[in-house]
Amino acid sequence: MSYSIPAEKISEIKHSADILEIISDAVVLKKAGRNFLGLCPFHSEKTPSFTVSPDKQMFYCFGCGEGGNVFTFVMKQEGIAFPEAVRFLAKRYGIVIVDQTSSPASKKQMDERELLFQINRQAMEFFHHTLLNPKIGTPALSYLTRRGLPPRILTDFKLGYAQPGWDHLTNYFSQKGVALALVEKAGLISRRQSGSGYYDRFRDRVIFPIFNTHHQVAGFGGRVLDDSLPKYLNSPETPLYSKSRSLYGLFQAKPFCRQTGEVFISEGYMDLLSLHLHGIQNSVATLGTAMTEEHIRLLKGVSQKIILVYDSDQAGIKAAQRCIELFKAHHQLEDIRILVLPEGHDPDTYLQQFGPEPFRNAAREASGVFSFLINVAIKKHGLSLEGKLRIIKEMEEPLSSLTDGLTRSSAIKEIAERTGIDESAIQEKIRENSPHRPFRAKPAEKVPAAGNKFEKRLIAMMLQFPEIIPELIEKNIIDYISDPLLKATGNDILLCYRDLDNAPEQIHELPSIVLMAATNDEKKRLVAALSIQKLEEWDLKECRKSIEQIERNQKRDNLRLLRQRIKAAEESGEQELLQQLTKECLDGQVSAGGR
Repeated sequence: MSYSIPAEKISEIKHSADILEIISDAVVLKKAGRNFLGLCPFHSEKTPSFTVSPDKQMFYCFGCGEGGNVFTFVMKQEGIAFPEAVRFLAKRYGIVIVDQTSSPASKKQMDERELLFQINRQAMEFFHHTLLNPKIGTPALSYLTRRGLPPRILTDFKLGYAQPGWDHLTNYFSQKGVALALVEKAGLISRRQSGSGYYDRFRDRVIFPIFNTHHQVAGFGGRVLDDSLPKYLNSPETPLYSKSRSLYGLFQAKPFCRQTGEVFISEGYMDLLSLHLHGIQNSVATLGTAMTEEHIRLLKGVSQKIILVYDSDQAGIKAAQRCIELFKAHHQLEDIRILVLPEGHDPDTYLQQFGPEPFRNAAREASGVFSFLINVAIKKHGLSLEGKLRIIKEMEEPLSSLTDGLTRSSAIKEIAERTGIDESAIQEKIRENSPHRPFRAKPAEKVPAAGNKFEKRLIAMMLQFPEIIPELIEKNIIDYISDPLLKATGNDILLCYRDLDNAPEQIHELPSIVLMAATNDEKKRLVAALSIQKLEEWDLKECRKSIEQIERNQKRDNLRLLRQRIKAAEESGEQELLQQLTKECLDGQVSAGGR
């Protein structure tokens, strides 16, 4: 496939971009030998199987089979095409690229996305300057001051103000010569239903810019200055913004989440700003929507310990329960704690009244998922005999989702202490009603299905020990491979290896070069998997043993085929062919060691 970006620029970006650095923005990684492990951002798992190799600049998940290089990761994580991923990395590493000829549709899509980000940033600056303008920003500035937000928070989060009126932002972009159709596509203005023209989406509201994880302005939220409805208004779904994929404050919170090892999740803009104001900077907020799977994937990139902060009212309790259901699907219940604030308080009011230390103390005492669910069940059913039975019934399903036996036993013990029912009776009741819910075993490593183990090992050796390749070429070993995918991959490796004749110092980059040359996703995953698969204990001696085994297997197969042909020649009476085949068979037995 040809791309509009020059090949030498793609190579420059590939050598400049550090895959460990890029993936660490989205996945918490821990060193494991020469590689790094983390929870896969592309599927739900409890045990880390997502592997990153800094040496080979590749990743592979042995759980779901996703793998590739730094470009592949950015494409998958951001949901963008290859040229956009190249541009993304070029911008991050300060590399200037000039397009060659590209299709009009592709160029338009890339240019439009960049333009939308520029429009959002200009709109953010417009709103921010309006807030700080003493002639027109006073109402919003007074409101934010009453809410206890000092100038540094306004600056750090680039808060703004959309003044009353229907066309302030529309006129701003018109005067700058920006196409209003693009401003509409960014979600900032709307088309008038009657007549022509546009009107501002946000009017007389405090504005909260919403950044993505790369500090680009993806969208906006707006809050009224009084009690009118709707209280909050967010950007609509756009090519840049989706509320189910966005968390307010995530960009600012990332370094603090990694530093502390935990993240607080609140429900609103003001709660989040109050948390940051009081020094609790490892915190984010959802944007007027319930927690989603995409949110969990984002959070897995910054911390595995999560503290949900909710109001004590019924809506807050229900929100916490919905989150628990979602986290359960991702096998993360042991890593979640629920902080339910005293009645009548949200994070903002609690911090304003009591300060950060009582909040941190409450967070340290926050309930685990099962303590929280037990409390909710007791409050709901009471502690009569019938109520206790209903509590146990209600806890069966959450308990069955636990993979860790110790955690499960601890939860059962807590139910027993809270209800006064013997632990063994609770265990028996749960076993009786859920006999087909065994603990989940760790899934087997997933490597693309292709060929037999010897053939797969041969390709892995070529990628991980390229110094063995000359011997493979001399013996034509690739011709022995029967699986089409493995054979095609082996030939690709040989082609890439020969291309390095004039640059032997780059031989360690062979896996990455082969991956870039792969013509389809199946081959890319295979190359990534076999490049990373553990062969560390191997050396050239072990490689040669495998080659000898493959040669012996091939010769045995050839002899078997010859014997079948000899039998057919005997039955047909073809004496000349019989003598020729018999000689070949004897020669083959000698070369195979008399077998």
